[in-house]
Amino acid sequence: MIACNAFTAEWQEEQAHGGQGRVRVSRPLVSSDFVGPWHFVDYAVLPPGTSIGLHRHNQDEELYFILEGEGLMTVNDERCRVTKGDLILNPPGGIHGLVNDSDRDLHLLVIEVGLEGQ
Repeated sequence: MIACNAFTAEWQEEQAHGGQGRVRVSRPLVSSDFVGPWHFVDYAVLPPGTSIGLHRHNQDEELYFILEGEGLMTVNDERCRVTKGDLILNPPGGIHGLVNDSDRDLHLLVIEVGLEGQ
């Protein structure tokens, strides 16, 4: 059994896909922890004014689960407000990004899974 804690795992600060500011990221699970085609599980915190820049994944699907806060999500040509409890599926080949345009931290879980055979 693999058990870990996303809150106590090692944290990094990074510019996410060319976005604004620096996002805090904990990656408690990586591809070698899984049997299936999962790539990683991240816990990310976007301070006010930061963003995950628009980017594309071709060989995987990615799920954003908003745990706390709110922001503006872009998936392909659609933009929508996201808030606590929202699940956003970023499809293979799609362009997506997330902006924290609020005055408090936005917390999210990011799960990336490879396509079959990837």
